[in-house]
Amino acid sequence: MAKTENKDSQGKLPAKDNLREDAKEIQKKARSFISRLLDIHENTDRESTVEAVKKDISFKGHNAWILIFSIFVASIGLNVSSTAVVIGAMLISPLMGPIVGVGMAVAINDVDTLRRSFVNLGIMVGLSVITASIYFFISPVKEETPELVARTYPTILDVLLAIFGGLALIIAKTKRGTIASVILGVAIATALMPPLCTVGYGIANAKWEFALGALYLFSINAVFIALSTFVVVKLLGFPLVKYANSKRRRRIAQIASTIALIVMIPSVILFVMLLRKQVFESKAREFLSETVSFAGAEVLKSTSDYKNKTIDIYMIGNTVPTAIIQTWQQKLQDIEALKESKIIVHQGVDQTQDIDRLSTELRSGILEDLYVKNQEALEDKDKRIELLESELSKYRGDVFSFSDLSREAKINYENIEQIGYSNLITTNFEKLDTIPTFTVTWDSKLKNAELAEAQNKFAEWMKVRLKLDTLAIKNVR
Repeated sequence: MAKTENKDSQGKLPAKDNLREDAKEIQKKARSFISRLLDIHENTDRESTVEAVKKDISFKGHNAWILIFSIFVASIGLNVSSTAVVIGAMLISPLMGPIVGVGMAVAINDVDTLRRSFVNLGIMVGLSVITASIYFFISPVKEETPELVARTYPTILDVLLAIFGGLALIIAKTKRGTIASVILGVAIATALMPPLCTVGYGIANAKWEFALGALYLFSINAVFIALSTFVVVKLLGFPLVKYANSKRRRRIAQIASTIALIVMIPSVILFVMLLRKQVFESKAREFLSETVSFAGAEVLKSTSDYKNKTIDIYMIGNTVPTAIIQTWQQKLQDIEALKESKIIVHQGVDQTQDIDRLSTELRSGILEDLYVKNQEALEDKDKRIELLESELSKYRGDVFSFSDLSREAKINYENIEQIGYSNLITTNFEKLDTIPTFTVTWDSKLKNAELAEAQNKFAEWMKVRLKLDTLAIKNVR
């Protein structure tokens, strides 16, 4: 039975049906607009992209030397903790080629390109680590800088940077006319080079935790950049490499699919683990700031351990009752991310016991904070003392040496027989003012015209010599 539209006597649809039709039309146009806005299929040059990626895979000749020099620059930047130098090194480093090559080769079943990518990736990593190790071995600066420490363990932010950076990179490469600025930006954001330099630092100084942590960070970044490349190449429908032998084609497809699964499954697991750890630490900080407080007690330091599900709180001052700690623990159970966690409060009967129970590292951190605060207070007091001394000197005449000034005056004006100095304090009953006042006794044999000229010159010289706009000179004959 055919569906009929309800129309009024004039053949028009009811207002409700008109609104529904208008809404459908707006929705259709919005979908069309968004589709045209975000579509990248039309301007994608698949053949040129494949050729460009293959060209960037090789590490020899110019690329090898550029890599070596950029590693030296990045190592220096990490050694002196200069972010600007590290960024400059990343701008010139050719590290992305083999990693993008791995992702594209798996996506299009190109086993030869995949083999070349892995070989050159190994050469790239080996050359980078050896170069960085040589630099840090001969460098006189051996201490751990903040830039080095920041490259020793991946966080969820590093993973997200690698994912979105990799997506931006491969999309830029697929566009007709490569967007060079995007590629440079991705090279900075994904930070592949600093971890490799940190591996070299760890090897050169036998700090194996540094080396392994930095290598782990590099591996995470490389995997997610390759994975992003794989996803985009698949979505854009890049043609698969054709093989004459159907059995070889199927075998290559199976190998590529297996590699993709091997990369994807651990990557997803790692992403989830890092995300949970980040959420745990964030919720722990939020819980501590909003819940943990007790009159007469102060939190010195707190640490959260995601692996052991513990939150350690170091407190000083009045002892927090067990009932209060149990209340905190109950509130902790209401937070989904912290359900299985346990609060451990470290405290003592008095301040001495509190300090004794703290770890050496924590005590040194507290002492460092106290030193920094005291140093800042001392510097502030020194500045205030210097200002006060400067103001006081205006009243004492210490802004210049009177003996030196009098000798200069006698050399320049031989007719001066005596000179005196004092500060004259005046007031208009609204404010006080201090006027430097000089009393000058001149040779009585001088004529009036000569005396007037000498007095004027002396007054001008004193203003320039003392850099004062206001002073008084009393002339005596």
